[in-house]
Amino acid sequence: MRALTWQGTNNVRVDTVADPEILNSRDAILRVTSTAICGSDLHLYDGVIPTLMPGDVLGHEFMGVVEEVGPKSTLKKGQRVVVPFTIACGSCYFCLKQQYAACDNSNPVKNQEISEKLYGHAMSGLFGYSHMTGGYPGGQAEYVRVPFSDVGPIVIPDGLEDDKVLFLSDILPTGWMAAENAAIEPGDIVAVFGCGPVGLFCIESAIVMGAETVIAIDHHQHRLELARNLGAKVIDFTETVVGDALMEMTGGIGPDAVIDAVGMEAHGFAPDIVLEIVKQKIGPGADRGHALREAISAVRKGGRVSIPGVYGGYLDKFPLGAMMEKGLEIRTGQTHVQRYSQMLLDKIGKGELDTTFLISHHLPLEQAADGYKNFHDNQNEWTKVVLKP
Repeated sequence: MRALTWQGTNNVRVDTVADPEILNSRDAILRVTSTAICGSDLHLYDGVIPTLMPGDVLGHEFMGVVEEVGPKSTLKKGQRVVVPFTIACGSCYFCLKQQYAACDNSNPVKNQEISEKLYGHAMSGLFGYSHMTGGYPGGQAEYVRVPFSDVGPIVIPDGLEDDKVLFLSDILPTGWMAAENAAIEPGDIVAVFGCGPVGLFCIESAIVMGAETVIAIDHHQHRLELARNLGAKVIDFTETVVGDALMEMTGGIGPDAVIDAVGMEAHGFAPDIVLEIVKQKIGPGADRGHALREAISAVRKGGRVSIPGVYGGYLDKFPLGAMMEKGLEIRTGQTHVQRYSQMLLDKIGKGELDTTFLISHHLPLEQAADGYKNFHDNQNEWTKVVLKP
């Protein structure tokens, strides 16, 4: 089959690789009909996530048609399903708490030591990410093996085209969980740092949850326009001092909640960003935390900080004093996709959530390398890329 493979920093290509096979009784094989390039994929593209190996198949946002099932799978051949990017067994301590992204059984034992050394505990398995998260081949391919297919995939009813439901795989539930982690109350002012795909879904989710005002912060004009179309007020961080603007817009109090939808590769020319870019070039493990520092500084005393943006290593100059002295609540983590799948699918079906507005490009899988380059280099115009195997 054809699949997109990682070959090194800023180097991906479509290769012919072995077809996936049923390896476990709970497996299913999916023929991929749509798959997307995620902002998290750019961390892999930039080489800042460790334990990726040349030839690894990328992609964790995908859906398709069931082609083959193991004897313990609950799926049936021919069903259309969306697959969560987090792989979960459904029965471990964490899955029983619906903390699916912390599953204890989906990351093979031989891979667990990598994240145990870095984070203190083993990570769960993720599709198409790194060997630290199981080394599972991803879905930017013609076919993919889906482990624990009786737990993760959600069956899509007829009448909902791929574009409307594809993002149930990751960025829609990620935006929703981020807004939920911000504990939004009626009348709240919420600031969202970053208007990439996750940030835009954070904005949409916060508005649906009842935030009175959502303030979007970015520097790409088209992304800011998309945020404005959702109903957000906007700040271009190249034209104003973000902290000062947020204080002015909140009557000198600060936002009730802030969401960092930027993560480890913050952009701009602030001194801390420039220094951390140098550190990342030297080797993985040094995150760029400018957006998180600004978010913690800007949020009101007693406010909430939600962090869906991906961080993978260590962060210098973390504002621990501000966090403690202001009495902030901080919540973060990979997304427990399976917890939200059915509820969000219902909202899509009822027209309560629009999931297609951010798609800028559809490309055949064979042009995936061009899609990565443009999504990386031209983020104003290339807001979201969907690949069609």
